[in-house]
Amino acid sequence: MRTSDRNHSERTKLAVFRAIPGKLAPRDAQDLMAFPFFSLSKTSRILPIDFRTPDVTIRVEATGEYGMATIWDADVLIWAASQIVEARDAGRCTSRLMVATPHEILAFIGRGDSARDYERLEAALDRLQSTTIKTSLRHAGTGQLHRFSWINEWKRHTTQEGRARVVELILPDWFYQAVLDDALVLTIDPAYFRLTGGLERWLYRLVRKHGGRQRSGWKFDFQVLHLKSASLSPYRRFAFELRAIVRRQPLPGYRLTVERTMDGREILTFSRDKLSTGSCGQTVSPSVLSGTPEPAEAVISGTAKPCLCEQKSPNRDSESKDYDALNLESNLKESNFKDVGTPPDLWITPGERR
Repeated sequence: MRTSDRNHSERTKLAVFRAIPGKLAPRDAQDLMAFPFFSLSKTSRILPIDFRTPDVTIRVEATGEYGMATIWDADVLIWAASQIVEARDAGRCTSRLMVATPHEILAFIGRGDSARDYERLEAALDRLQSTTIKTSLRHAGTGQLHRFSWINEWKRHTTQEGRARVVELILPDWFYQAVLDDALVLTIDPAYFRLTGGLERWLYRLVRKHGGRQRSGWKFDFQVLHLKSASLSPYRRFAFELRAIVRRQPLPGYRLTVERTMDGREILTFSRDKLSTGSCGQTVSPSVLSGTPEPAEAVISGTAKPCLCEQKSPNRDSESKDYDALNLESNLKESNFKDVGTPPDLWITPGERR
């Protein structure tokens, strides 16, 4: 079957989900927060990401023409996850075929409305579509690998004057099922979109995923963070940039500090910032799966059975039970020190927890 025929066949099976207008709470997919899926640099990255643990394999590959999808491009996926969860919680039908105006997407992710912003959005869609991922994540123990792109395809509809009217995009089943069925999402602070550095954006997502409601915060060795980021920066440069982030304190809702062990290792500690006025970094429990307000501890979304506009994929091996925990043992499995020879004493476990 030709590619065009296959794409046409997929499109005909999908109902159209028109994006919900107005302000929505931003939601991020936990898998994308915890694992290295994106380039942290604004310069084009071609070198693949090859991340392996005893339980998880992730390989991200880019094309020479477009380069790897960046952590700024991932804003489009945050927009998509937020739309899906909002619609599901309102009892609306959802679909992998999403339609929105470019302005709606750009406004949600805090971008402008200039011709250059529209061009950058299209460039982001190109990178998301051309970047391929091969992973065993959510298929642990089955021997399965799932290969996909962040966007199966996208299409721009223009006016007679050549201006973009709407954009259609088709999400991959891997991403869609995680957001809709497994509800593996967390609410993030809207101030995230104002973070300008790739490293601080990655760090916020990691902190938001792992920080949760730990009273004494969470700790990571600098070397473990370097490995988990899949950054191309040498370790010394990476550590220098981490210290600079700690000095600036840019992460909404969290306080960062650096500790030094007796043997000279540097440890990044982060905890909820009691002085922060932002709600997402402080009060949303990692057990709340779609941003449902407290006091519920392990609430899906407060709605009935999700309404799908397409046939549900039978190939799902959920790891949602790992995310219901408070990230102690599961974090150990997510690090890659076992495969790269980093000694176990680099892993710093938190103290008291709820």
